Amino acid sequence: MTPDQLILGLTWFVVFLFSTTLHEAGHAFAAYRMGDPTAYHGGQVSLNPWPHIRRAPFGMVLAPLISLVLSKGQSLIGWASAPYDPHWAARHHRRAAVMAAAGPAANLLLVLLSGAAIRIGYAQGIFVAPEQVTYDRLTEAAVSGSLAAAFAVPLSIFFTLNILLFVFNLLPLPPLDGSALPPLFLSDKAAETYLDFLHQPQLALVGMMIAWKIFDPLFTPVIHFAINQLYPGVTYNFS
Repeated sequence: MTPDQLILGLTWFVVFLFSTTLHEAGHAFAAYRMGDPTAYHGGQVSLNPWPHIRRAPFGMVLAPLISLVLSKGQSLIGWASAPYDPHWAARHHRRAAVMAAAGPAANLLLVLLSGAAIRIGYAQGIFVAPEQVTYDRLTEAAVSGSLAAAFAVPLSIFFTLNILLFVFNLLPLPPLDGSALPPLFLSDKAAETYLDFLHQPQLALVGMMIAWKIFDPLFTPVIHFAINQLYPGVTYNFS
């Protein structure tokens, strides 16, 4: 890896670490507020990444770094999880569904905050719209070498990566968060039947295989639409 690729890869990793920590803290906080203190006692109701790393060291550190090195900073793979009490979830289907939704909601919050920072910076003349965008260069500093230049790439990655985490985790496939949302709209009996089916171990592997297959066609139009909301009056044509 060149020095530039190394710096870009480490930026992706730091953003991933923070975004995943907030995602899992969202799950943990929602569960704690609704009666399940399991993750709270494990330290996961925290923006400190260490309790989350301690629970999933391979998914949060080793896998992301290995994937970045192998791809020369072009690809990142990682994961994490927050513990919960399955007996609590079985008794409170809708609360468990809200807990599941809290993780992607945290990623959506980061999308909105980073997007707002880019739009405000553009309105104030701090950032400019690039002639061409990439997922890690959605904005540019108006003045090269300025403080804004140091924030342009991290803000771009925050925006892109958290849209990715938001969309991917909402896919209605086990073991992703989206698969836990239907009980919000089902009767208790129907929710029990659905969750009994969902908890078959082999479904997690099948779900992940399907998710990887269908994700790109779903994600591409979403991220392109989102990028085109960053700059009033500016539209990017994606081939």
